[in-house]
Amino acid sequence: MDTLDNLVNFSVLVAGIRIATPILLAGLGGLHTMQANILNIGMEGMMLFGAFSAVMVSYYTGSILAATMAAIVTGILAAAIFGLFGVKYRCDIIVAGIAINLFGVSFTTYLLRTIFHVKGSLSDPRIIGFPVVDLPLVSGLPYIGDLFKGHSVMVYIAFLMVVLVHLFLCRTPKGLHIRSVGEHAEAAASVGINPDRIRLQAVLISGFFCGLAGAYLSLAQTRMFVENMVAGRGFIALAAIYFGGGTPVGTMVAALLFGLAEAVSVRLQTIGFPSQFVLMIPYLLTVLVLIAISYVKKMRREKRKYTIAC
Repeated sequence: MDTLDNLVNFSVLVAGIRIATPILLAGLGGLHTMQANILNIGMEGMMLFGAFSAVMVSYYTGSILAATMAAIVTGILAAAIFGLFGVKYRCDIIVAGIAINLFGVSFTTYLLRTIFHVKGSLSDPRIIGFPVVDLPLVSGLPYIGDLFKGHSVMVYIAFLMVVLVHLFLCRTPKGLHIRSVGEHAEAAASVGINPDRIRLQAVLISGFFCGLAGAYLSLAQTRMFVENMVAGRGFIALAAIYFGGGTPVGTMVAALLFGLAEAVSVRLQTIGFPSQFVLMIPYLLTVLVLIAISYVKKMRREKRKYTIAC
C-alpha cells in the first residue's frame, strides 16, 4: 500500500510532465518530417547539439535568451546537414540519421573535453537555467493546481506549441504543402510545389524543435551537460509520433505517457527497486507501443484486403 501511495500522487504526475517536455518538443519537430514522408531518426543528434550549445553559451554569456537561440541555431544546422544528404543528395535516409546521431555524440564529447577540459559532465554555477513560472490563475485551482506549479517556462511553451503546430499544419499554406508532399509528391509537383524544397523546410523545422528540446534537457531538467545525455529520447519521440497517429495532440498524449513511465521508474528506484530493472521501463514501454502499432496496422491492412476481396 505504501508503494502504491508513493507511485500514485501529484509529485509523480508533475515529474512526468517535466520529463515529457523534451520528448514532446522533439516529437513536434519530427511530426513535420513525418508529414513530409521523411523518417527522421537523426533527432537524437540534433537534440544533443542543442543541449551542448545551450550550456556553452549560457556558461560564457549568462544569457538564457542567447543560450536558447544558440540551441535553436545548432539544431537547425544539424538538421541542414541531415537534409543535405538525406533529401538533396538522395543518400539513404536511415544512414544519414545514424550519421547525425553518431556525429552528435562524438563531436559534443570532443568539444566538452577540449573547451572545458572535463570528462563525463559539466556542471557550473555560471550555467543559467530557464526560469520557473507558476501560472497565476491555474496554479491556484483546488486539486489540480499543484500540476501547474514549479515548472520551467519551457514546459508551458512546449504545450502551447501543440496548438501552434496543429494550426500550422492544418490551417496554413506551408503546412498544407508539407502534408501534400507527404501524401503524394508527384501530385504536389504537378501544381507547382517543389517537393524537395518542402521536405528540406520540414527537416529544418524539426531541427528548430530538437534544438529547443536539447536546451530544455540541459538548462531546465538538469542545468548541466552530460555526454550523450539525450539517451534515447529522440527515438522515444519518434515512437510518440507514431503512437499519436501523426497528430500534435496524439503526440502530446504519447509524450505524457512516456514521461509518466519514466517518472514512475525514477520513483521506484527511490523506494528500493533495483535500478537495472526500473530504468528499462520507458524503453520497454516504447518497444511494446511500437509492436502494438505494427500489429494494428497489419490488422487494418488485412481487413482492407478482405473488404476489397468481398
